[in-house]
Amino acid sequence: MRTILRLATLRIRITLRNKSFLFFSFIMPMAIFFLFGSVFAKGKAETVRYLLGPILSFTVMGTFWGLSMQLVTWREQGILRRFRLAPISSASMIGSSILANYALILPTVILQLALSHFVYHVTEFGNLLTVFVLVIFGITSFGAMGLVVASVTNTMQETQIINQILWFALIFLTGATVPLALLPKLVQRIGLFLPGTYFIYGLQRAVLANAVFWKLGGVLFSLGAWALFAFLLSALLFRWEPEAKLPRNAKLWALATIFPFLLLGLWENHTGKLMNTASAMMVADQPRDSARPANQP
Repeated sequence: MRTILRLATLRIRITLRNKSFLFFSFIMPMAIFFLFGSVFAKGKAETVRYLLGPILSFTVMGTFWGLSMQLVTWREQGILRRFRLAPISSASMIGSSILANYALILPTVILQLALSHFVYHVTEFGNLLTVFVLVIFGITSFGAMGLVVASVTNTMQETQIINQILWFALIFLTGATVPLALLPKLVQRIGLFLPGTYFIYGLQRAVLANAVFWKLGGVLFSLGAWALFAFLLSALLFRWEPEAKLPRNAKLWALATIFPFLLLGLWENHTGKLMNTASAMMVADQPRDSARPANQP
């Protein structure tokens, strides 16, 4: 455990000098926060509150990008090789990555919640305990996804391509950019197989419906199982040197980690429960004045 803590501390120091990680973990999330709050919500507290789920999801989901790029860069530059000579296990390296992510991402989440109150005058945040439980699960699971990407890619160019594909799916097919209930039916059905959809849904349930975390057991279990599978696979495939070869079916193993959401997606496509709840939350959040007849004061 001491080794993991020391590695995490070292990684935080190095990461704070990494422009790419800082962009995806702080600059971009804060830009999205003000874009959503000032442009999309037009500064209205009720609308900002509704958008808090997507805003926080951008902050948490983006962690996979910086983490995967950092590990691949370290491998190409021979930094990981030096750690191996210490000697340090792959599990310690991976565990320290997730631990460092907590220290780097949680302050941004707290800052966004604070600014929601002081800048946009949001006074109701729902169940904050559930929000932070979801954020912790999200940092772990999306960080583990970044570790898997770093484990199965060989070059920085390949890592960037895969990251762009994953990021596109996470922000456009899950309700992060456009509410899930407003997306075309086909996109909704595809989105129900993606982890980001359930993460955003859980955050909105916590903020808008005051949901306690044990009522989101399916979401938390799926995120936790996905994180566990991804963590084990990345530890198994972890490479210290760029010359090390991957097993032929490594990328298929990486796809297999999404199995919990495959089952959840099939269930939700069959029952429609999540979509019904998402639609109800969107309708309930509409400002009351918009439903008032025009001839009434």
